[in-house]
Amino acid sequence: MKPADPAFSLNQTLQVIRQRHSIRMFTKQEVSEDRINLLLQAGNEAPSAHNQQSWRFIVMRNQKRQDLARLVTSRSGDFPRPASTLLRMAARSIAGAPVVIAIANTGDLIRHGTQLFKVEKEMAHDFFRTMEIQSSAAAVENLLLAATSLGLATVWLGILYLIKDDVLEFLGEPKGEFMAVVPVGYGVTSSRGPQKQPLEMKVRYLDR
Repeated sequence: MKPADPAFSLNQTLQVIRQRHSIRMFTKQEVSEDRINLLLQAGNEAPSAHNQQSWRFIVMRNQKRQDLARLVTSRSGDFPRPASTLLRMAARSIAGAPVVIAIANTGDLIRHGTQLFKVEKEMAHDFFRTMEIQSSAAAVENLLLAATSLGLATVWLGILYLIKDDVLEFLGEPKGEFMAVVPVGYGVTSSRGPQKQPLEMKVRYLDR
């Protein structure tokens, strides 16, 4: 492995980016409302198509969080392994975290953009659908990085996309293209996370 670029150790933002990794097990220590609000504010600062911020954050604690964990567990048996195993793991993370934040698209950009753009309706819908997904994903990443900077642990439970419509119904949100569920708390361990592949394997330069 090549040594890290010294800039990462000199720049606080770059340090946070490198430190962020998924943690699935949490202590029982509560997360203050002030800290949760900081995470939500960071998510809300993300870039979004036409500055529409077509996302909504849903914060769950206590019984609602446990109910979501039970929903995920109940649906896990509908899928073959390894999906069923990953869903049960996700349910344990939801149940074990003191707070869970879900992020869902509102669909506002799709509705308004499709009406405004004077192109074929199906093309416009696909265009704005993609931009809504990109925008909401940026909001999630902001939230994850903010959590790391505050000493909090998080995991983005991508496997829940398999039961996206069930989760959105549980959350009281309309069916949409994007849904993320992020347990938040203080990690049981302080692991460094998996080793990333070398940068040269992931970059191509054109006209260099």
